[in-house]
Amino acid sequence: MSLQELFDSLDQFFKTKPNISHQIILTVAIIFALWLIRLIVLRIVYRKVEGPKMQYKWRKNLSYAAAFLGVFLVGRIWFEGIKSLATFLGLLSAGLAIALRDPVSDFAGWIFLMWRRPFDIGDRIQIGEVKGDVIDQRIFKFTLLEIGNWVYADQSTGRVIHVPNHKIFNDPIANYTDEFEFIWNEIPILVTFESNWQKAKEILQDIADKHLEQLSSNAEKQVRKAAKSYMIYYSYLTPIVYTDLRDSGVVLTVRHLTDPRKRRSIQQAILEDVLNEFGKADDIDFAYPTTRMYNNRLEGKPEAGGKIN
Repeated sequence: MSLQELFDSLDQFFKTKPNISHQIILTVAIIFALWLIRLIVLRIVYRKVEGPKMQYKWRKNLSYAAAFLGVFLVGRIWFEGIKSLATFLGLLSAGLAIALRDPVSDFAGWIFLMWRRPFDIGDRIQIGEVKGDVIDQRIFKFTLLEIGNWVYADQSTGRVIHVPNHKIFNDPIANYTDEFEFIWNEIPILVTFESNWQKAKEILQDIADKHLEQLSSNAEKQVRKAAKSYMIYYSYLTPIVYTDLRDSGVVLTVRHLTDPRKRRSIQQAILEDVLNEFGKADDIDFAYPTTRMYNNRLEGKPEAGGKIN
């Protein structure tokens, strides 16, 4: 069939069915109008709203609104017998539920994310075994910039992970930064049994207080804020040093609040000060797995059976 014959066939088709040509024109007009309205609104938003995060949200929400409105209006044009919005959406959702179970579940997950907002763009979360910062949310999936895995202290691996929205119904979600924007971190320090562990504990407490005093005051404000939404309550928010025993020595554990994204840098600052201060103390030594001979009769306490001539 030549090109001219094709045009003649189309012309004859539209002449015999004028309603279809009218529907096509209306469809194109609606798509163009929605595209133009979205473009104009976005230009206004970019001038009025500062910050890439808010601009991103506006762009995404306008795209979703335009798509839903377009489907509805075009559907009303092509399905003239369907005048009720409820009937149209009911038939559409029933067909999708049968043919596209997983995408429908993803769409339901997206509605839940938009409604309940267990996390938002920029939050650090863990869902199942995957951890990362949320960098995108879409109708069928959300995207994380991965942290952890083979990288220590929850720093970024650089990998982008796409997670289907229906995962939120099956896997637990942990949010590092929602409402209460701090997490607890622990730094264990192992010293020998012969060390002056009381002095070491005082040094650790002074170092922790120096680095984390301002953080504790900010955490108090966050706790009061979080208590309005959740049953979150802490008696003490200041850093504390706990004492424990191991086979190789005495464990002094610094427990403190930290910003999830600064955990490694704060831990590094604390440990560098620990190394410097312990290096100045002649009566404190770090412990590590070693093999030694211990003669209780010569080295032990007299009351425990040692030092008997």
